[in-house]
Amino acid sequence: MKAMLDVRRLLALRAVAQHGSIAAAARALGYSQPAVSHHIHRLEAETGVRLVVRDGRGVTLTDAGHALVTRADSIAAELAAAEAQLAAFARTAAGHVRLAALPSSNATLVPAALADLAARRPDITVSLVEAGPDQAFPLLQRAECDLAITFDHPTLPAPAGLVTVPLLDDHLFVILPTGHPLAGQEEVDLSQLATQPWIISERCRAQTLHACALAGFSPTIALATDDYQQAVPRLVAPGIGVSLTTACVSPGLHHPGVALVPVAGIAPRRIIAALPANPRPTPAVSAVLDALQKAASHEARSTDDEIR
Repeated sequence: MKAMLDVRRLLALRAVAQHGSIAAAARALGYSQPAVSHHIHRLEAETGVRLVVRDGRGVTLTDAGHALVTRADSIAAELAAAEAQLAAFARTAAGHVRLAALPSSNATLVPAALADLAARRPDITVSLVEAGPDQAFPLLQRAECDLAITFDHPTLPAPAGLVTVPLLDDHLFVILPTGHPLAGQEEVDLSQLATQPWIISERCRAQTLHACALAGFSPTIALATDDYQQAVPRLVAPGIGVSLTTACVSPGLHHPGVALVPVAGIAPRRIIAALPANPRPTPAVSAVLDALQKAASHEARSTDDEIR
């Protein structure tokens, strides 16, 4: 086989495999039936291998045909990703940036960054989508966002092909009822809460379990909820359980019945910005990243003052 395989013919074979006949494949692709037949014949001629067997009104793929369709699936996925990436590049080149951010960041870093950006770069528009830590990386990989705010954590490593930029350290706090014996401490070792019932956020289940494991225990989970900002402090206040939060989340946990105490002995998670390694970020993406770094620097100083 001297010539490179024609992508159009590979996709035609893939459509035949998906739809079961040349006629159905033609309808799906928007081709004429003779055109699809021509592509299949030419592909067989170029490869020197029989790829399909006519079976009544339909066709059956040979083993070689099935093997080639598996490759064609990967090629189709890469082509779709390339198209999405080019479309994203065109948007950002025009000054439109799609930002995916943690819910907690939408209450802290993002408002400050976007306000600063609006004052300095009114030519840049930002569309915002809320994305949990398990959603941000796939969005970037599928080119469905240009920049993401997430966190760097052993339970959620960044995949290959992305670069990460540190924004700030997000310190851990334990949420306790105000009447709890440890509520007045300067800091708490999580091992002191090993026998307590726990209330956890489903969004951060893996991270909570990881923190407890570092402290040497597996928590007894009394309740898991998605309504973190409202439900967790209201459940902790009457003594139903204890919970964890971070500096970025804690400003939203307003409840007179709970106390937030820093956790001892466990390094803070790191809030990061993530973006594709290639192509290089456009000026619009770089401007949004700069605004996030500026907001993060201010937030870090405020958090350090609170902890001290």
